[in-house]
Amino acid sequence: MSAISQTEPQRAESGLAAGLAAYLMWGFLPLLFQALNHVSAMTLVANRTLWSLLLVGAILMVGGRTAEIRAVLRDPVTVRNMGIAALLLASNWLLYIYAVETGQVLEASFGYFINPLVNVALGMVLLGEKQNRWQAVAIAIAVVAIGLQTLGLGRIPYIAIALALSFAAYGYMRKTAKASSTPGLFVETLLLSPLALLWLIFTFIRDGGIGPHADPGTLGLLMLTGPGTAFPLLLFAYAVQRLRLTTIGMLQYLAPSIAFILAIVVFGEHLNGTRLISFGLIWLSLAVYTADSVLRRRARVVAP
Repeated sequence: MSAISQTEPQRAESGLAAGLAAYLMWGFLPLLFQALNHVSAMTLVANRTLWSLLLVGAILMVGGRTAEIRAVLRDPVTVRNMGIAALLLASNWLLYIYAVETGQVLEASFGYFINPLVNVALGMVLLGEKQNRWQAVAIAIAVVAIGLQTLGLGRIPYIAIALALSFAAYGYMRKTAKASSTPGLFVETLLLSPLALLWLIFTFIRDGGIGPHADPGTLGLLMLTGPGTAFPLLLFAYAVQRLRLTTIGMLQYLAPSIAFILAIVVFGEHLNGTRLISFGLIWLSLAVYTADSVLRRRARVVAP
């Protein structure tokens, strides 16, 4: 059934299914990276870039949407913004893969938990957005949670903060770029592909061969990084068009929650009492902010 002929409840149901699928895939992505922990983070990012480029390019060609790519590439300002966004995205990928490979998935999940509140902070600083009392309370709780996370780790949670900042900055740059999700992802990976190719060529020359790519099993897993990157983003774009932003806001906590559970149950990371309290405060902060957003939205709907 096409999106045009769907009723609103059917659109919401299909959007919810797509959103859940996207965040479930993002949540379990550390399992793929853990299976590839014998491959360097830079090589993983290079493969993720190139396989995503090929897959998204094929999707756009089959869908007859190559004109959208040309439209993006003809606009110098958009290309510049997409280039900055691409570098931020690659940095975020590299940090996340490094966190998985070094047994710091808990800290990585903490970074994605605080990401929505970092988005709010960027909106305040860069766009002059104002926050009400309850939103300010939520941000204050998050700051306390970061402080407790620092105590629990015995150091500043650099990975968590860097992940949150890089992804928030990426979201800001993508918001300013005139490109929809799928062509935008293609252009981002296209702009990154020369760096990815240069890195792989460098490692092939340095190692005197194609390294981990010579193993069929490893090559197959590396190829999976393409759909593992592209499909969640495409599903997310489908969901955003059919769901309320408050629903999307609730779903976005699914992926770091799954990563949190994987870190403890599968990867055997240690969670001391202080860090547990910090996660609890982050969940409280997110609950306060989300509840306030929902109540304000409802108030606008019922207002005469």
